[in-house]
Amino acid sequence: MAEAARHDKTARQLRLLSDALDTGRLGPVRRMVNTLAPAEIGNLLESLPLDKRMVVWGLVDPEDDGEVLVHVGDEVRESLIADMDPDEIVAAVEDLDIDDLADLVEDLPEAVTGQILQAMDRENRERLEQALSYDEDTAGRLMNPEVVTVRADTTVDVVLRFLRLRGKLPEHTDHLYVVNRRHQLMGWVALQDLVTRDPSTPINELIDEELEALHVDESAREVARKFSDHDWVSAPVVDDGNILRGRITIDDVVDIIREQAEHQALGAAGLDEEEDLFSPVRRAVRGRALWLGINLMTAFLAAAVIGRFEGTIQEVVALAVLMPIVAGIGGNAAIQVLTLMVRGLTLGQVASSNARILLWKEIRVALINGLMIGGLVGLVALLWFRDPVLSLVIGAALVVTLLTAALTGVAVPLLLRRMRIDPAVAGTVVVTAVTDVMGFLSFLGLATLILLR
Repeated sequence: MAEAARHDKTARQLRLLSDALDTGRLGPVRRMVNTLAPAEIGNLLESLPLDKRMVVWGLVDPEDDGEVLVHVGDEVRESLIADMDPDEIVAAVEDLDIDDLADLVEDLPEAVTGQILQAMDRENRERLEQALSYDEDTAGRLMNPEVVTVRADTTVDVVLRFLRLRGKLPEHTDHLYVVNRRHQLMGWVALQDLVTRDPSTPINELIDEELEALHVDESAREVARKFSDHDWVSAPVVDDGNILRGRITIDDVVDIIREQAEHQALGAAGLDEEEDLFSPVRRAVRGRALWLGINLMTAFLAAAVIGRFEGTIQEVVALAVLMPIVAGIGGNAAIQVLTLMVRGLTLGQVASSNARILLWKEIRVALINGLMIGGLVGLVALLWFRDPVLSLVIGAALVVTLLTAALTGVAVPLLLRRMRIDPAVAGTVVVTAVTDVMGFLSFLGLATLILLR
């Protein structure tokens, strides 16, 4: 319900914005855009054709430019940055958090990056360089190095006076981290404990030592899983020496989850989740041609199998009528299993330890579905063509096809993951190709053996 309301709101904003742009009245457009949060502005920009997008981008409050750039895809960001001069880019990003700046800086022109580094103080420059030293999509790259730390040998009163002196806390601060003299993490103290305990209470009595810190090299996927498992709002990030390097907050994890969902949905179709909806035709063609070419090769493979049984099809024309049923049912069944597997692999629910159990379960599901659907299709074929042998052939072929779909749907993503190939992107092509080939082979092969004997 909430998701539908959000989509309706976006569609309404887009319609009003487009109408205002068509009339040429930029004043209302400016007022409308600048009442939105940066993430909402980014979503609207991605929903506009390039010419209207650049007009709206020019009306965005310069103070929001940096945050908006963080909330758009790579291709859209590239087009927006191309419309800015170096001084505008520097001004836009200078107030960003280090983790957001680390996401942007590699997309910026080299000369602009140099200006940004020169404009930063030494401490923030070192923090940015440290963030960029970690691999992309790791906790080290995601973390914000700005953390509030306290010592165990102080009291609640001392910490509260320190916080009042500090005047401001980083966003989503729900804990303060306790470190020793070497800045090694000892635990954390909840803010609610600080404001409810007696001021004379020693901090070492409030430390939660059951803290599970994130390591700088942990993957973004693992970070998202742990936040989900533990219902964290924030979590510390440490290095090999248990030295506190920063923290990750829930807003960063929401972005990870959204990107993973987009990657799974678009990757299954061979698309890049960063592709601009209104990207130039030439770029869109170049980005999609590879997977279309791979699909074409697998289609030729299936066609070659059919060609081997050309004589059978000429003898029994009804086979040509029923072949799409085999391909359609088999392909859908394979995608169902593949989708479950990719989800399980993403959430860490599938591993070599439970793969056999999962495979056996899917084989039983496929066998039962195959017998039911095969029986139903066989009955329809019998009523249609009045041929009980043909009915038996299509029923048996569907059982074989669904069993193949179950086997490939489980095995292919595991094999691709072992080969370090993303199953969300490559899995669909492989499983549908194998299922189509085996489906046609079983159907036409059985027809040749039984009908033409």
